[in-house]
Amino acid sequence: MTPRLHTRSRAGLALAGAATARAALAAATALAASDRGRPWARTNYAGRPVTLLGGPALAVAATATGVLGAPAGWRAATAVAGGVSGLVGDYDDLAGARPEQARDKGLGGHLRALRAGRVSAGAVKVAGIGAAGAVAAWLTTRGRGPGALTDAVLTTGLVAGTANLLNLLDLRPGRAAKAGVLTAAATLGGPTGGLVAGPLGAGLAVLPDDLGERVMLGDSGANALGALLGLRLAAAPSTGRRAGLLAGVVALTLASEKVSFTSVIDATPGLRDLDRLGRRPS
Repeated sequence: MTPRLHTRSRAGLALAGAATARAALAAATALAASDRGRPWARTNYAGRPVTLLGGPALAVAATATGVLGAPAGWRAATAVAGGVSGLVGDYDDLAGARPEQARDKGLGGHLRALRAGRVSAGAVKVAGIGAAGAVAAWLTTRGRGPGALTDAVLTTGLVAGTANLLNLLDLRPGRAAKAGVLTAAATLGGPTGGLVAGPLGAGLAVLPDDLGERVMLGDSGANALGALLGLRLAAAPSTGRRAGLLAGVVALTLASEKVSFTSVIDATPGLRDLDRLGRRPS
C-alpha cells in the first residue's frame, strides 16, 4: 500500500469510528432520557447530572472499528481486548455504585475487600480485563519458547495496565478522552496502526459531549479505549520498548495510589492548560 492510500485508509477508519460513536451516542441519549437510563445517571465532580452511557457508546464504536482496522492476525485479539474490557467496565459502573462498594476503590480498596472475604466489583473488573489481556496475548504471541512467554507477559500487562491507567484519568471532563486520542494519534503509524484509527475517531466524536458534561466515559469507555491502546503498544517490534512502556504504565499506576493526578496536573502549567481546554468553568 502506498503512503497516500495508507493515509486515506486510516482517515476513512477514523471517520467510521466517529460516525459509529455519534450514532451510539444518539441511542445513549435516548436511553438516558427514559426510565431504563436511570441506573446510569450520576452527578459529576462539579455537581452536574451526567450519564455513564457515553462509555458503552465509545466502547462499542472503538472496538468495532478497531477490529475493522486491525491486521488479520490481530482482529480477534482486538475484539476480545476492547469487548471484554467494555463489558466488565459496564459491570463495575453499575455494581460499583452500590453503597456496600463505596470503600472498595483503588488497588488498596480491592485488596481490603478480599481480606474481608468480599469480592468487589472493581476486583471482578480487574480480573476480567486481565483475562482479556491474557487471551489477546495468546492470540498474538510471536514464536515459541522463552521469547513467546515474554511477549505474552508484556502484552497482558500492557492491555490490562493501559486500560486501568486511562480509567484513572477519568476524573475530569475530557481528560481520559484527550489522553486516549493523543495516544492513538501518536501510534497511527506502522502495520498495526490501523487498530487505533477507528478508536481515534470515536474518541474525538465523544469528546464534545464529555467536555460538555453531558456524558462520562466511566469504566466501560475508559477501559475499552485503554485496552485497545494497550494492544497497539504491545505490537511494538522491540521487546525492550514494550518492556519500557509497561514499566511506565506500572509506575504511573502505583504512583496514583499515593499522589493525586488532578493535583499534579493542576500544578503543571502545560498539562493544566491542556486539561482545561474546552471544559466548562467549574
